[in-house]
Amino acid sequence: MTALAAILAQRIRDGGPISVAQFMEAALADPRYGYYMGRDPFGVAGDFTTAPEISQMFGELIGLWCAIQWQAMGSPDRVVLAEIGPGRGTLMADLLRAARTLAPFAAALDVHLIETSPSLRNRQAQTLEAEAVRWVERFDQLPDGPLLLVANELFDALPIRQLEKQRGGWHERMVGLGPDGGLAFVAGPKVVKPPLGAEVRAAKAGSIAEICEAGRALAGAIGARLAATGGAALIIDYGHDASAAGDTLQAVKAHRYHPVLSDPGESDLTAHVDFQALAAAAAAKGAAVHGPVAQGAWLLRLGLEERTVMLMRGASTETAADIAGRARRLIDPAEMGTLFRVLAILNPSMPVPPGFEPQGSPPA
Repeated sequence: MTALAAILAQRIRDGGPISVAQFMEAALADPRYGYYMGRDPFGVAGDFTTAPEISQMFGELIGLWCAIQWQAMGSPDRVVLAEIGPGRGTLMADLLRAARTLAPFAAALDVHLIETSPSLRNRQAQTLEAEAVRWVERFDQLPDGPLLLVANELFDALPIRQLEKQRGGWHERMVGLGPDGGLAFVAGPKVVKPPLGAEVRAAKAGSIAEICEAGRALAGAIGARLAATGGAALIIDYGHDASAAGDTLQAVKAHRYHPVLSDPGESDLTAHVDFQALAAAAAAKGAAVHGPVAQGAWLLRLGLEERTVMLMRGASTETAADIAGRARRLIDPAEMGTLFRVLAILNPSMPVPPGFEPQGSPPA
């Protein structure tokens, strides 16, 4: 039993079962034992690999996308460029390198990283040591003004509630103690008015529904900010376009699936993102929403193939094969191409952004 598991077990003995959201919050963000607070979980030596770590082209194309949005905003003299959940800082480094190809855009950037982990802040500072970057802990701490925001694999790690449908209705799924004293899922109180769409409410008995209240709140805050001050946001993550019942909570350790309640604080916890819920939250605050579309289709529309050929030109056979293989991982339906979705949130005065055109090719 990990130190955090012992703390949670005592908390449950003292006060009763806790929600799945409370379990996730502790497992990922406990100041002393939380998974993200004292480690670098990325890459081969960590527990998982994200798109920016696979290929520089991912961040470069996002940089191109941001530059086009800056132009669509009227090329303001200053724009806040922020990434929330910036990992090692790899995406931002690649984005800024691409931004420098358009000097006026690069000169306008006021770069901020939204990060709570001291360990990851240190790693980001190393990656971006040559850049003028500032850190904040929360979205609402960003300075005022037009905003360009990127969130890659952030929403999947926000705490979720789980509800289980029983014959009498929906009940909160809780984390309690099993017969052996270890952490176990247990049934909680009935939820009188579950915040679920009609399709989910109609699910059969035994179904699990997931609600990411933190994700909805953040998407709403992003939408309100962009509607008021201008700008655009990209949300890239794995999940489903339409709200649906299903148990998607999972743990990953050393690049393998791990029992969810085992070793809290020592494994990553994620759940599939409900993009319909995020889009609705942002739109309710006055923002325009585009997508979601498949990551592979979006990257191809932005010119991934052309950039791949450019990088391969003059490279050794081995290097060229590696570049092509990394690009394939980003777009292949069997890899990240369709599971990962891309959602854009914009000020309603802005045109449809690149990659989200209705008649784009290939289709999402």
